[in-house]
Amino acid sequence: MPFSDQPTVKSGDVEIPLLGFGTWQLEPEDARRMVAEALRIGYRHIDTAWIYKNEKAVGDGIRDSGVPREDIFLTTKIWVAHFADGDLQRQAAESAESLGFTPDLLLLHWPKTTPSIEDTIASLNDAKDRGFTRSIGVSNYPSKEFRRAAEASKAPLVTNQVEYHPYLSLHTLMATANELGSTITAWSPLAQGKIADDPTIKEIAEAHGKTAGQVTLRWLVQQGVIAIPRTTKETRARENFDIFDFELTGEEMDRLHALATPEGRLGDWIDPEFQWDRD
Repeated sequence: MPFSDQPTVKSGDVEIPLLGFGTWQLEPEDARRMVAEALRIGYRHIDTAWIYKNEKAVGDGIRDSGVPREDIFLTTKIWVAHFADGDLQRQAAESAESLGFTPDLLLLHWPKTTPSIEDTIASLNDAKDRGFTRSIGVSNYPSKEFRRAAEASKAPLVTNQVEYHPYLSLHTLMATANELGSTITAWSPLAQGKIADDPTIKEIAEAHGKTAGQVTLRWLVQQGVIAIPRTTKETRARENFDIFDFELTGEEMDRLHALATPEGRLGDWIDPEFQWDRD
């Protein structure tokens, strides 16, 4: 699958562009417009979910862009209310129909206690076997549940999509992903705008003639982490994509890592039965 020579990461035999375009909280009109524009800019990875209520608009944006489907990596997610066997497969079929394309990657949106992780993973594998997706993975799974899901899965889990930015440490989860032969995808990679006024990030950005957002995204992809920033502004989407002509030093990478704090998590909707990794 060609990705315009932009950096990718491999999980098994699945190749994923490191920089994607996210569509969380985008109304259908904005999702359609921005997906088309992002693809024209050069993005080749688009992320959506059933619960975003914009899958059809995302599919329309892909068609509007004129970029061949085979040149695009497309991800969507199964919502937690659809984890029961049969319900999951039906939502997978519905998502593929809404998109107008078979997604390259289908994720479980959050871990859930019932049905069990093992049963849900079995249904997810069945959805893959039925042709509703080309690969599977999870989202918002702490290390313990990530391992449990991977052990239960017939097919490789190619990524775990979680919140990740400079204010949140992901040391343990990244080590787990590496051990499992998987990857990490970062949602809210720009900390929902918090990075814009950070003095450390701004200083590093000035040294490279870049913006705080560009430095933060560069920090992520240099770790081999997939980043999926989202925006309603075409200028910002273009800016976010302009991160492949510079490199952060080891010291600069460490300075960004040092910004993490125990209070750094911005979005915590995990079931209380599960516990995040400590670092």
